[in-house]
This record gives sequence, C-alpha cells and structure tokens, in this order.
Amino acid sequence: MTSRQAQTDTPRPGDAYVQSFARGLKVIRSFSARAPRQTLSEVAAATGLTRAGARRILLTLQTLGYVASDGKLFSLTPRILDLGFAYLSSMPIWNRAEPVMEDLVREVQESCSAAVLDATDIVYVLRVPTQKIMRITLGVGSRLPAWCTSMGRLLLSDLPEDELQARLAASTIEAFTKHTLTEREAITARVQQARKQGWCVVNQELEEGLISIAAPITDRAGRMVAALNISGQANRTSAKVMQETMLPSLLAAARRISSLI
Repeated sequence: MTSRQAQTDTPRPGDAYVQSFARGLKVIRSFSARAPRQTLSEVAAATGLTRAGARRILLTLQTLGYVASDGKLFSLTPRILDLGFAYLSSMPIWNRAEPVMEDLVREVQESCSAAVLDATDIVYVLRVPTQKIMRITLGVGSRLPAWCTSMGRLLLSDLPEDELQARLAASTIEAFTKHTLTEREAITARVQQARKQGWCVVNQELEEGLISIAAPITDRAGRMVAALNISGQANRTSAKVMQETMLPSLLAAARRISSLI
C-alpha cells in the first residue's frame, strides 16, 4: 500500500471521523451516578482533554441546553434524555413489547427487563418492575457488564467465538459476590451452554440474593437482537424453581415479542 493510499484509508477529523464530535460524546459520558456534578478540571481529567478543550465542549453543550452550570460545577440536564429517546423512538418494537412484558410480570410476579448488547455491556431498553430487589437502581439506559448477567451471556452467545473472546478480553472481570465466576474459561463455558440450550440463568453472580433467567428476542432471520429476562430473589424462589415454573412463560413471551419484529 502506498503512503497516499494509507492516508486515504485512515479516518481523519472532518472526513470519516469527526474528532470534536467524539470528544463531545466523551465529555457527556464522563458524567455518571458517581460523578453527577463535576468541575472543569475533573471533566478534563476524566476525558484526557486539556482544560481549554473541555471548557469549549462544556460551554457548547451548555448553550445547546444539555449541560447546566452554577459557575463552578457542571451537570447534565434532562434534555440529554432526548439522545436516548431518539434510539427508543426509532425502534417502535419496544412500545409493542411492553404489554407483553406487563402480562409476564402479572403472571410470574417478578420484574422483567429487555436489554441489547453494546460492546462489553448490556443496555436496558425496557423494564417492568414489581418491586426493588437490587441495590443497583435500574432503568432505561442503565448498563451492566455482559459477562456476568443472564441477558449479557445470552447475547454474547450469539457472537462468533473469536468475537466472544475479544469482548471477554476487553471486559473488566471481577468478583461481585462469592458466587461470581471470574475465570474466562468458566465464563465461556456458561456462554456456550446458553448458546446450546437457548436460554441462560445466572445465580447470584452480580448481586447476592439475585437470580435472573434470560430468553432471546430474535428477528425474522433468527439473529438475536435483544434479550428478555426475569429477576427474582433467592430467598423466595430458588434458581431451580424459577427455571421450572417461570422459564416456559419467559420463553413464550420472548417468542411473542420476536414475532412482532
């Protein structure tokens, strides 16, 4: 390849890659539950930008109404939800899936969620809760690691083996509870088991006392586009009982939603 070809193939700001836009998204992502309000210096440190660069982006976001400031601290405004709503409104399937999930929750008396895979995480796109059973507050847009969640392992099971291993290698694997699998070989085996059986159960690996079972949501070509799960408490219903009594209803609900795509 000639140097001219290499230059042509490499994305450049203003060409195939807009660096300033990417930096703006990085600034937005620097805000979180742990850092809901930040100083200019904190944003710069979190994003790797200069103070001047971070300031320009923050002031731009403030002008557009996505960021607010009291003169020292910056925070996101509710308008930022428009960005996520654009995704949900472009996927009308979730409006049609919600009644199916509500029926399932009434039947099994446990919370139900739907999520999609994004890099090494799952992102919640719909949730119908019964009651709060997790310390983690979950809602639309919430992220959890894919490798230790039922929906995540199921979604990972739809990937080619090399892609699965690449995503596991890019994941931060740590023990959340005494039940968490932390060996990549063991995690891979559970993902392969989910691939073979067409559903996945995770027993108290993400949080003590939390059990979840996931089923696939597929498009007309059979590709897994999302996952549906039921979450319950171990001190009320064991993983074995959930599998025996709730899995058939969960699989049926997932098939109903898949038929709507």
